[in-house]
Amino acid sequence: MQIIAALQGLVTAEPLDIEPTAAELDAIEHEMSLIRAEVELLDAQIMTIDRAANELDTRRVRRARRRVLAVRRALANTAADEVA
Repeated sequence: MQIIAALQGLVTAEPLDIEPTAAELDAIEHEMSLIRAEVELLDAQIMTIDRAANELDTRRVRRARRRVLAVRRALANTAADEVA
């Protein structure tokens, strides 16, 4: 029987309990409306996975998609305004 062992040490560079920086937290806060809209869309899509979508489900998914697009547009416009 041949023993197989790792020839190199662990690959992790740093411990996993690293806190996010202030800049990362600000970026998350800036995109929180998009995150919420995407979660809403995902919830609406999950509701229709195991059954046929009725008219209310279709409206809910469509409304959630429109909200995601509107929030993305608003974020893109604010980013463009900040650059200019």
